[in-house]
Formats: sequence, C-alpha cells, structure tokens
Amino acid sequence: MLFAGIDVGSRTTKAVLLDGQSKVLAQAVSDTGVAGSRAADAALGACLAQARISREDLRRVVATGYGRKSVAVADARLTEISCHARGAHHVLPGVRTVIDIGGQDSKVILLDRSGRMVDFAMNDRCAAGTGRFLEVMAKVLEMGLDAMGSVPEAVAAQCAPINSLCTVFAESEVISLLAEGRPVADIVRGVHASIAERTMALLSRVGFEPPLFMSGGVALNRGVVAALQQRLQGPVNVPADPQLIGALGAACLARDEATART
Repeated sequence: MLFAGIDVGSRTTKAVLLDGQSKVLAQAVSDTGVAGSRAADAALGACLAQARISREDLRRVVATGYGRKSVAVADARLTEISCHARGAHHVLPGVRTVIDIGGQDSKVILLDRSGRMVDFAMNDRCAAGTGRFLEVMAKVLEMGLDAMGSVPEAVAAQCAPINSLCTVFAESEVISLLAEGRPVADIVRGVHASIAERTMALLSRVGFEPPLFMSGGVALNRGVVAALQQRLQGPVNVPADPQLIGALGAACLARDEATART
C-alpha cells in the first residue's frame, strides 16, 4: 500500500511517497524546465530511489499542478485547489483557510471543520504577488531570493510603497526608488507588503477564518509571512516544507481513493 503524489508547478516539480498509514517515505523537488513530463519522472524517480522501491510497488499515483496533464504515470489528475486543501488538512487538522502562493499564481481556499472545501479565490491572470514577482524584484535589487526573504523587518526604517498591480510597472517603481536613493531594506519591505496586500484582497473575497495555513514556495520567504501576519494581526502556520503541500495532498488523495475502494 504505497502511494505517490506529483505536483508539476510552473517553476518546480515536487513528488511525495506515502505508505498505507499516511507516513511520508520520500520526497523530492526538481526544476520543471520546459518539459513537465521529464521533471515529473525525475522527481518520482528520486523518491523511488530514496524509498528503494520500484514503480510497480505503487498502488496509485495522483498528479496535480500546472502541468498535471503531462504526467503519463498518473492514475488520476486533480486540481491544485483540491490537493493543497487536502495536504494542509493532513499537516494541520482543523485548518480553515489555506493560502497558496506559487510561482505564477496565488489562491486562497476556505475549508470546513472536516477539511472539505467551501470556497476559494484565485489570481491566475497576473504574476503580481507570486513567486515570479519576487524573482523579478530580487533581480532588480541584485540580491538572491534567500537574502531578500531574510532581510529583518527591523532594519527597514520605513516601508517604500509599491503601488502598481502589474509586475512590469512594479519593477519600474523599484528602479525609480533605487534612483531616488531609498534604502534597499525599505524597498524589500515594500515588496513584501505589496504581496501581503494582494493576498489580503483574495482573503477578503472568501471571508477567511483561523487557523490559517500557508503553502507554496513563497511561504519560505520570512519577510512575506511577517508582512502578512502584520496585516492579519494574527498567526499564519507555515510547515517545514511548504512547497511540498500540493504533492503531499495528491498522495493523500491517492490513498483516500484506494482505501475507499477496499
């Protein structure tokens, strides 16, 4: 009774293996690149090698994410919303609101007490407030994403506002702020606040409830999490590996389906 979940995102592809008791046996992350199918094979292959099993040992495989249709080994393909909701509920039973910010889109999912989805809101038409937005801003500021996320909020005396809703225009704003001599720490704080504001707009559309849970690669950025908690005036739960939650949820749903059939 072994199960796999594969999440083919726009930037990275993740895979998770579970046993029949929902224990994680292996996990892997690979760059998606131009071929999601190849990235899925690489991530799953790495998990199989870690667990020292073969593809034939897997009872069921579920794919999700941006490139889920490209996963040839999948027995089923489910939406990111379903998988992130299930993964969050697995990690934090009783979670009511899931914030998922990935490479190219962001979403908020409202759950009931049993973990079933009640409502959701999604921004998939613009890269503003996503991982891609952070990448563009980090490049302009000539700093790595890790360094950008670790800039202490206390270092920034003021928050340099980023007002544009468009990544391209926001990039121009950052360039102008640098030309004005604004401290980089102030601008970084403004970037993080901008993402928090866009996330709050999604949260207001679904009427969020605590506890809140954050998944997706952007959750690794401590500055974004801090800015969001400041706006919410409350805690946001971030797991150790937030980028794996979609793949974990897919694996859980694979197990749920197999168990329901027995």
